Amino acid sequence: MTTRPLLLAVFLPLFLGACAQTGKRPPSAADEQNPPAVRAETPPRTLPLPEVELTRQITYQLLLAELAAQRGELGLSASAYIDLAKSTRDPRIAKRAAEVAAFSRQNEIALESAELWLELDPASVQARQMLSGLLVNANRTEELEPQLASLLAQEGSQIQASLLRLNRVLGRLSDKTEVLGMVDRLTEPYLQYAEAHFARAQAALQARDSQRALAYASKAHEIRPDWEPGLLIKAQAVAETDPHAARKLMGDYVDDYPQARDVRMQYARALVAERNYPEARRQFEALLGGAPDNPDVVFAVGVLAMQMQDYPGAQDYFKKLLNMRYQDMNLVKLYLGQLAEELKQNDEALDWYRQVGPGDHYLGAQGRYVVLLSRVGRIDEARTYLKELAAKPGADAARIALMEFQLLRDAGRADEANQVLESALLDQPEQPDLLYETAMVAERDNRLDVAEQRLRKLIEIKPDHAHAYNALGYSLAERNMRLDEAQALIAKGLELAPDDPFILDSMGWVMFRRGDAKSALDYLERAFAIRPDPEIAAHLGEVQWALGRQDDARKLWRSVAAQHPDNAALESTIKRFIP
Repeated sequence: MTTRPLLLAVFLPLFLGACAQTGKRPPSAADEQNPPAVRAETPPRTLPLPEVELTRQITYQLLLAELAAQRGELGLSASAYIDLAKSTRDPRIAKRAAEVAAFSRQNEIALESAELWLELDPASVQARQMLSGLLVNANRTEELEPQLASLLAQEGSQIQASLLRLNRVLGRLSDKTEVLGMVDRLTEPYLQYAEAHFARAQAALQARDSQRALAYASKAHEIRPDWEPGLLIKAQAVAETDPHAARKLMGDYVDDYPQARDVRMQYARALVAERNYPEARRQFEALLGGAPDNPDVVFAVGVLAMQMQDYPGAQDYFKKLLNMRYQDMNLVKLYLGQLAEELKQNDEALDWYRQVGPGDHYLGAQGRYVVLLSRVGRIDEARTYLKELAAKPGADAARIALMEFQLLRDAGRADEANQVLESALLDQPEQPDLLYETAMVAERDNRLDVAEQRLRKLIEIKPDHAHAYNALGYSLAERNMRLDEAQALIAKGLELAPDDPFILDSMGWVMFRRGDAKSALDYLERAFAIRPDPEIAAHLGEVQWALGRQDDARKLWRSVAAQHPDNAALESTIKRFIP
């Protein structure tokens, strides 16, 4: 029997085009699946189309598949399309099957469809791209590698850009050592390009092979010494073992290439990490010279000016941001409020805090607002403002109560402060922050039974609350009570937060109470090294004194007391030993 040639080839584009005009088809999944390491489909070429008669059965299947897609029945649509693609051997239907299946996360059908599409149209870059993306998702590396090799071989003048994006394609693969081997093999034909060595260095860094990463990055930089990405990947590799050398490498580069903005930006950030704020600011200001309207750079310079206590300069930078499209304007206003406070511009500070809108910085700004009101003698106005905040829908009543508590306690109105917390706890009896803070108030008032009851309730509600264990354990140790239990509680807190200086201090103190001064000294020295707090210093000095190191204790206390002259705990300890 003879067929009418290419009837399907004539009809199918019209059919799919009409369906596309409804706007109801799933969007093409090709862009999602295409590896970004390769260019898009090259323009119009003749497709290898089959000679298939347009039968009623084919028409029915096409309508079924496309109408199912329009109605959101994507599983039915994908199955109908792949069946039709197999029977007609038409690459356009295989493509549509792959798109619908990929869009609806039917990975097995998507893979089968993409493989059929490529089989029917071997020259299609788009088919190979989609198949490669699906193979990445399926972690099928053995099948993936030849597809990527073919894609790279088709790149021509685009090969360098494609090599730069190669690791982005492979980023979802879990075995980074395997990825490194694949990148090494895929880039072997292109080692005359710095980008090939760059790709290898990236893969080596992800595989935590710092030695190979440095060798590859050095080669990329050697081939193109003026290429910023090559220098940056080398600096990243150097930083794995020597951050200071990496910083110097970038500094030397910007001296040689003053227009290297990306390197200068990373250099400035490295200087910030080293706390070299003056030089970091100089580098950011050099960046501003070439791009005065870059909000990220303006923000960075403003923050550095704050760090350097150049409050007027910082204020100028942040005010400049008000006229730019910075991503977090609430943070800018919060900083402007803090700067106005530092400059004793209280009314302006209050105005900035009021302007901070809902979001991550809202309650922090409101807290600073009421504290500043209290500081200038307007405490009743501050409390009224807090009550208005608490009455708003969705307000964090517990945090607002804690703000009011702090406000009243700082004003010397302890009884009112405690009443605020107790009232809040009645309303929210299982709120963790309220339980903890009211327990601490009870502990300070020597109501240990109340403190213990609330801390144990907190531990029951939040078994990972390290400071609840620590607070209860320290309260017992401080009173020389139930020391076995105290040590077990503190040990649990330390297990949850092993580097917390206050829990280390507590462990040192309970060891001292148990007569093990040498072990206590180890914990207390670790705690003080992390945070030179005056109360930790009081404990450390007392243990040093007990071990016969009175001169060390005197020197420590003298140094810390000079920095914290009003700390009652330290002052009391010193008076017990040095009347």
